[in-house]
Amino acid sequence: MNDTEGTTYGRGAPARRARGTRAAVAAGTAVALAAGTAYATDLGPFAPKSPKAPKAAPEATAQARAFLADWSAGRLARAARLTSSPGQAERVLRNFTTGLDIAEPELRAGEATADEDGTVTVPFTATMPVTGLGTWTYRSRLPLRERDDGTWAVDWKLSVVHPKLSDTQKFRLEREDTGAARVNDRRGAALSGDTHPSLAPVLAQLSGAAGAGPRGAIHRVDRTSGEVTGTEATFGARRARTPTKPVATTLDPAWQSAAERALAAGAKGKDAALVALRIDNGEILAVANSPATGFNRALSGTYAPGSTFKVVTTSALLLKGAVAPGDTVDCPRYLTVGKQFHNVEKSEHRGATFREDFAESCNTAFIGLRGKLPDDGLGDVAKRYFGIGQRWRTGVPSFDGAVPAPRDETEKAAAMIGQGRVLANPLVMASVTATAASGTFRQPTLVPGQKDTTRTRALPREVTGALRSLMRTTVTDGTARGLAGLSGAVGAKTGTAEVAEGTPNNGWMVAHRGNVAIAAVVEKGRTGGASAGPVVKEVLSAVDSDPA
Repeated sequence: MNDTEGTTYGRGAPARRARGTRAAVAAGTAVALAAGTAYATDLGPFAPKSPKAPKAAPEATAQARAFLADWSAGRLARAARLTSSPGQAERVLRNFTTGLDIAEPELRAGEATADEDGTVTVPFTATMPVTGLGTWTYRSRLPLRERDDGTWAVDWKLSVVHPKLSDTQKFRLEREDTGAARVNDRRGAALSGDTHPSLAPVLAQLSGAAGAGPRGAIHRVDRTSGEVTGTEATFGARRARTPTKPVATTLDPAWQSAAERALAAGAKGKDAALVALRIDNGEILAVANSPATGFNRALSGTYAPGSTFKVVTTSALLLKGAVAPGDTVDCPRYLTVGKQFHNVEKSEHRGATFREDFAESCNTAFIGLRGKLPDDGLGDVAKRYFGIGQRWRTGVPSFDGAVPAPRDETEKAAAMIGQGRVLANPLVMASVTATAASGTFRQPTLVPGQKDTTRTRALPREVTGALRSLMRTTVTDGTARGLAGLSGAVGAKTGTAEVAEGTPNNGWMVAHRGNVAIAAVVEKGRTGGASAGPVVKEVLSAVDSDPA
């Protein structure tokens, strides 16, 4: 993993030589302790270590992930070359979405299993954004076989694309528009896609929840007769009706407009999303998506959060008493944990403090501390203190994050820096930032009056104080220096998340000021500071007061 935000010591940053009195931690030399020793009992917020599942055929898994990455990015010819039948595979991949109005799909691989006949099977989840309606989500499997030359290929068949796609059945989209419900901002003024184009996915979801707006279905049909043989997905209200009153939201017109402008200017045509919310009650102030059609990536996207997740990792380490900001935690150039992890331009800083590691986003320092946490430590803290993975009732469909227990040391190392199987989106990371700033998780809401069924506990005051201080240092002396000129005590964290081999990284930034927390992601933005940073800065520059 390469966090390109990380580690630029000696490159003009102010000298920082203060060291704590606690014992130094040698990053890179620590190895996770075996079960039954230091973490044999439930200590603090952590549960005992869970057993590790075996990992099958890493080469096959890598090939499956490459196929899914190429398919989702529209590199269909390249994806087809990774199969046993490139010509047929390319034709099917190109024709599959014809007439279904599917924008960019998201395809995520599951855990590989080895079969007795030598085949490796990799399950995957497909999230297909249907323009103007919502998302079609289903699961399928990739069978892979080893070729004579030792490489692996997807064993091509129609069911690879969808388990019910066959020589006799295909899919068809049918639409029906029942009109749109009026949707109001927090002040009672109407919101529309004309004035706030990036709200389009949200407005469609809110109209559907009110029984109005576009409806549709993806049907399975006979290839010869066209007869409907089944329905795979439905969108919108089951029964059309005219709403008797407008749909109220928590959206703030000033913050929403600022988010729209910032994303339009700062994303530079790339897919991107942003969420701003109130820290004191979780009310969502702005939701912006680019492009504005189809998928609500701000609330339903599934991204690796990269180094912005170090806010959660740091919380886990502080709760455990494993490190303090002034402790010496080396930042070596490389660290190998099943694979080689490194920092930007392979930089290093021996003798760095943990505060410096956080501010300059040193990957190897964080990975070197992995032995201080049990295997499920990150997931436990994410759920108990940040509400991640619990069901959030925002008022519209949302993905509320996932931090599964790592299956091996490499995944554990990756999770420490927000990679591997850790998943989030701007909604989740804005909430993480709000929790870090206040110490208390508050369920995010877009529609007032939602029931909160989450169960969390408050962070200790000293942990919250340390997080705020570390995020402030990241602005004054770290990778978020681009926000240093803003008014108020802004705290922030940048992040860069790897996506797939040969694909530019996603850029992230989270920030808080006053009573507002913000998170933004720019797909293929390469670095958080350079891509998401200007977007967040533009929003905070445009609105310099807390919402009413």
